[in-house]
Amino acid sequence: MEFRVTREVLADAVAWTARSLPPRPSVPVLAGILLEVDGAQLSVSGFDYEVSARAEVDVQAAESGRVLVPGRLLAEITRALPPHPVDIRAEGPRLSITCGNARFSLPTLPVEDYPSLPSMPSSAGVVDSDVFAEAVGQVAVAAGRDDTLPMLTGVRLEIEDDRVTLAATDRYRLAVREFAWRPETPGISAAVLVPARTLADAARTLTSGPEITVSLSSGGSGEGILGLSGKDRQTTTRLLDAEFVKYRAIMPSESAANATLPVVQFTDAAKRVALVAERGTPLRCEFTPGQVTLRAGGSDDEGQAEERCDVEFDGDPLTIGFNPTFLLDGLAAVHTGRARMDFTSPLKPAVLSGVEEPATDDDAARPAERPGSYRYLIMPVRLPG
Repeated sequence: MEFRVTREVLADAVAWTARSLPPRPSVPVLAGILLEVDGAQLSVSGFDYEVSARAEVDVQAAESGRVLVPGRLLAEITRALPPHPVDIRAEGPRLSITCGNARFSLPTLPVEDYPSLPSMPSSAGVVDSDVFAEAVGQVAVAAGRDDTLPMLTGVRLEIEDDRVTLAATDRYRLAVREFAWRPETPGISAAVLVPARTLADAARTLTSGPEITVSLSSGGSGEGILGLSGKDRQTTTRLLDAEFVKYRAIMPSESAANATLPVVQFTDAAKRVALVAERGTPLRCEFTPGQVTLRAGGSDDEGQAEERCDVEFDGDPLTIGFNPTFLLDGLAAVHTGRARMDFTSPLKPAVLSGVEEPATDDDAARPAERPGSYRYLIMPVRLPG
């Protein structure tokens, strides 16, 4: 195998593929990145039996072939190379990398022991890459991180014709986002559970092209695969074999009070007051007509903080407590200038959603999203006394 490639293109492809490599591979070959040259194209691949990643770049090839090299070391080297064309050549059990005056010789791994990458499932539909990245980011923040509860570490992806719904929960909050897409088959219906960390990383890094193709396998329980592909890149992940909560039954259907918040001002005030909140203690929010008072701390041996923020409030005065981190995560995810919070009672979940701003001439060409397409339910914390 021998080829020449642009340094920036190679470094980008290797770095993207290396993100999917396992930190502690079960067998040594899974720490490798597979380089394959066929014609004038190089594919850069990684696979750990759960997640696969593959990037393709154009090269000037002198000889086709395939070689397996230590992935993270290759990523570090390609990132540090000088800005010159890179010449790569397989020389027996080693890989030679030459770039300007720099030359590296790396040991190779036994390519015959490397597992075959899974085939990309059949296409289910296409979504704008920026819409998909935003939606996944808004929902994945609420996913659990405890691997002993697989159901809570995933994002539920539901497809109903031309609408996609994403949902995730860690039992203390629930995030739901809907968006439009273009299905391959009209009337398609599917529901799968995707590992949240893998989905979030893929959605965030597949934005180099305008669209992302979503592919689903038709395997049985525990055998399904989700595929995502963008410009010159594709990734697959094995689906979680777990039952997701019936989240629609958790979302309140009505409210007794609501507040409209200026997101930036309210977020800044909450961050300041939360500085004195000891780990596990709530941020106290006292809503009255026209304002909310935020408080934290209070005992003699800890700091205390209080700040008022102007809001629009409709309902009887309400005092409710929240985990400050969970509240701030939700505020950061609404992506609107104003947010609405709906309340049922101080001891029942509140629902945070974005407030749609009036349309402007610049927005005329943008696809309209239905109001309430993002909802973030947050459990309150019982306040002392």
